[in-house]
Amino acid sequence: MLYRATIYLLGMVLNFLGVTLIIKAALGAGFWTSFFIGVSDHLGFTVGFWYGVFQLIIIFINAKLMKQLPEVRAIIPVLLESVILDFWLEIVFANVDLSTAPFVLQVVTLLAGVAIVGMGVAIYILPQFPRAPVDQLFLAVSHRFNLSLQLGQTIVAVVMTSLAFMIGGPVGIGTLTPMIFLGAVIQLCYTRFYPLYYKFNPNSEQELQKQFM
Repeated sequence: MLYRATIYLLGMVLNFLGVTLIIKAALGAGFWTSFFIGVSDHLGFTVGFWYGVFQLIIIFINAKLMKQLPEVRAIIPVLLESVILDFWLEIVFANVDLSTAPFVLQVVTLLAGVAIVGMGVAIYILPQFPRAPVDQLFLAVSHRFNLSLQLGQTIVAVVMTSLAFMIGGPVGIGTLTPMIFLGAVIQLCYTRFYPLYYKFNPNSEQELQKQFM
């Protein structure tokens, strides 16, 4: 259990380090983050605060779409991720501003952010603990309207990008780049980390047996 929890938290920390780098590249943030930044700019409070508030709302949206009870366990990653996001944004990188930096440096920071997010997500999903509601929304949309996962993800991305743009969130190539490349990065990292995760997992045999039962 300790091993799984450690991997889970490591994935979260890396994921939001990458998210923060994408934001700090000043070329536009991811579609969800752009929306939360726009809301924060209009209403105050931190980006992590609004990240948590809207994810709590999405728990009930997912339940409605899936026609099931709200997943109470999803509150755990919501709280953890909100704190971790604010840790990177409000403490570690609070004084970092690349808006006037050379374009090459901005692009390198953006690509590094996408790579780290992909690595973080790949690690985060390995222990199969509860995932954040935003990670489940496209699955719920796909299930409710009988769509492919790719189309469900695209619909969610387009809707949130449009909302972020309308409220003045930082939409730009930093929004489009993760949409284009992040899936491939996650898949690449996941295939590399999956055997390592079970190699060093002290309970690997039991977990593998559960997956095939």
